[in-house]
Amino acid sequence: MKDLNAYRKSYEKSELLEDSISSNPMELFHHWFQEAENSNTIEEINAMTVATIGLDGFPKSRVVLLKQYSEAGFVFYTNYNSEKGKAIKNNPNICLSFFWHSLERQIIIKGIAAKVKPEISDAYFASRPKGSQLGAVVSNQSEIIASRAILEQKLTNLEIEFKDKELPRPQNWGGFIVKPLEIEFWQGRPNRLHDRIRFEINNDFNWKMERLSP
Repeated sequence: MKDLNAYRKSYEKSELLEDSISSNPMELFHHWFQEAENSNTIEEINAMTVATIGLDGFPKSRVVLLKQYSEAGFVFYTNYNSEKGKAIKNNPNICLSFFWHSLERQIIIKGIAAKVKPEISDAYFASRPKGSQLGAVVSNQSEIIASRAILEQKLTNLEIEFKDKELPRPQNWGGFIVKPLEIEFWQGRPNRLHDRIRFEINNDFNWKMERLSP
């Protein structure tokens, strides 16, 4: 057994106090996201973990890329027939999380996922590089395949077929928007007394802010 007990880090870069933040968690998210962008210390700021409950009853997490966010929610794209797509169809209650190590911050979002309108998926698909478009068509995401050579051959065939043509968005590929019900902001602090501020949506659609013990 490898002993990791000596792995220690003191978090001392910032603080999260109620009287210095917005009462709207989406405004606070935007502020933190901009600070992450401006820090120039994070390679993929929009990388986030998506956790779902699978058809087998087990939770599963994977990293995807956030592509849009607004007061309405957080948008990412995937194959609707993938493992995560099927899990969301079966149970739309999911969790998103961001961890920005260099800023000693994380954000945890509980919400309900739903497909975005087809025209939104169409517009995003059309904006992708041709290679990414082809990859979305070639891959039956999460399905078992015999070898990588099969993928590469399918890609070659599709490149020839659509060399001088636009590629339409596959109907089984598109976006999900996650409507947040709870957003927790975590700021690392010394002595493991981290700041945790949680926002929960009320029945009147206003946000309630609470501090959690670390």
